[in-house]
Amino acid sequence: MNELTDAMVVDAFVDYLAEERHPGLHIESRPDVTNRSSADIDTVAGPFAIEHTSIDTIENQRRDGSWCGAVAERLEEAFRRRLRFRLRLIFPYEGIAAGQDWDAIRDALGSWISEGVPTLPDGAHTTRVPGVPFELSVTKESDRPPGIFCIRVAPPDDSLAERCGVILNRKAKKLQAYRAAGKTTVILLESRDMALMNVNKLAEAVRDAFPSDLPDGVDELWHADASVPAGMEFWNLGEMIRRK
Repeated sequence: MNELTDAMVVDAFVDYLAEERHPGLHIESRPDVTNRSSADIDTVAGPFAIEHTSIDTIENQRRDGSWCGAVAERLEEAFRRRLRFRLRLIFPYEGIAAGQDWDAIRDALGSWISEGVPTLPDGAHTTRVPGVPFELSVTKESDRPPGIFCIRVAPPDDSLAERCGVILNRKAKKLQAYRAAGKTTVILLESRDMALMNVNKLAEAVRDAFPSDLPDGVDELWHADASVPAGMEFWNLGEMIRRK
């Protein structure tokens, strides 16, 4: 499918509410699109005023991931059908950074894969590649189906609760006028990280950020798990938090 947009996530959520709780519910307006004078919420649907936002599992995860992808994805595409062995390249999490010449790094790695890796013994190695400004961990397996995989190991990060607090408080302010007008205010908190995020981890972070209740002005808090765009799941975080 095409790139998943914020509007598509909100649309899917409204469809979910219509199926599960409010038959016939549909989007009536998109204030953030029509309000040209100030920042506004994403959607009004029946009794609901809905504000969408998203969060990284690790701080700056999407930004750093896009930087790494500028190198890794082209390498994987270039060598996908050229290798006779399985090769894993493990980059330091912050190895690909702003200010580097990513084309030069990719070219240096490509030359090394073509010329140096075929004679590399099977097994795990740590190496420095000329022209690459960081150390690589490498695994070569000639007895596995061939292919190349570029991965990063996530660093420890204990900032999730703090970041949840900042994001949700900021978004709650946009909902206050709608709550005063009688709407049920909803924040839809999205993540797309299948490997590192799950609903229980997110609920714990929100609970740490708001030990007493949801952010002021928010009636319902939902999690949109969009890690599989074709099969999005929605979880009522508010209910999970209040049950504890």
